Amino acid sequence: MKKVYVTGGNGFLGHSVVKGLVSAWDEVDLVVSADLRDPAPEHRIDGVIYAHADVTDPEVISDQILDNEIDTVVHLASIVNPGKSTTVEQEYEVDVTGSRNVLEACVRHGVKRIVVSSSGAAYGYHADSPAWLSETDPVRGTETFPYSLHKRLVEEMLVEYRQSDPYLEQVVLRIGTILGESVDNQITDLFRAKRLIKIRGSDSPFVFIWDQDVVGVMLQAVLGEKTGIYNVAGDGSMTVNEIAKELGKGTMPIPVSALKAGLKVANKLGKSPHGPDQTDFLQYRPVLDNRRLKEEFGYTPQFTTHEAFKAWQQSQGL
Repeated sequence: MKKVYVTGGNGFLGHSVVKGLVSAWDEVDLVVSADLRDPAPEHRIDGVIYAHADVTDPEVISDQILDNEIDTVVHLASIVNPGKSTTVEQEYEVDVTGSRNVLEACVRHGVKRIVVSSSGAAYGYHADSPAWLSETDPVRGTETFPYSLHKRLVEEMLVEYRQSDPYLEQVVLRIGTILGESVDNQITDLFRAKRLIKIRGSDSPFVFIWDQDVVGVMLQAVLGEKTGIYNVAGDGSMTVNEIAKELGKGTMPIPVSALKAGLKVANKLGKSPHGPDQTDFLQYRPVLDNRRLKEEFGYTPQFTTHEAFKAWQQSQGL
């Protein structure tokens, strides 16, 4: 019987993971949902311990893991969509320092297994990336995109802990673009535009994964015996042109130089958190090969990339 501690447990993905863990009542004895935010009343689940926790506070994390005799940690806490007032330093504290605090607490109190939500962004956004990225390809991040850089730094940290503390089992999930009925973020904002922005000369392919498939992978990672690193994405990919066609919209092809100039001005005026260096995010999308997820980990996503997009599109009435 597992005793599971979930960081970021009250967020979009965390709530679904916590709900899934509670449903596995024959294998999970205790679920602690740790977050800075309190859950909305309608999201509270009977039997879950809701703990106020900041991953940048190592003592709080350590005490909660010790007091609840935790044997498995699901580490989801990170800043995916920073607010207008969020600094890069704050992002680093949560993403990187927070991850080290969680890992240190796991080692200190003999936690047996940690499941970490990494990202396809850890590979970085590079012109020379292979058409399909596998888990053996280098994790390079992108220096000008804090989220991508931080995911790389955390993965490098995880390598250190695999060497120094091999008894702490690790499952590292490099997750593609998540879609779900309630997903609303900077990527879905691109799809809501009258015409989709397209960098001239780039297909900008996306790989999507349905949120309930992510939950399914997480539950298997908690309850199963497999360890290792796995890309989490639906089969196939969709280019911007293909996405626009599904939506019945056109595209707005823009030279990369013009987009960089526009972002530079918008960033200086405070109208966009993104600067010119972050055009790589659209131009060089990491496309994740999911063969290892299916063949070695043993999970086949219910939705392909195209099916996940169609399900999101229908849920939004687009």
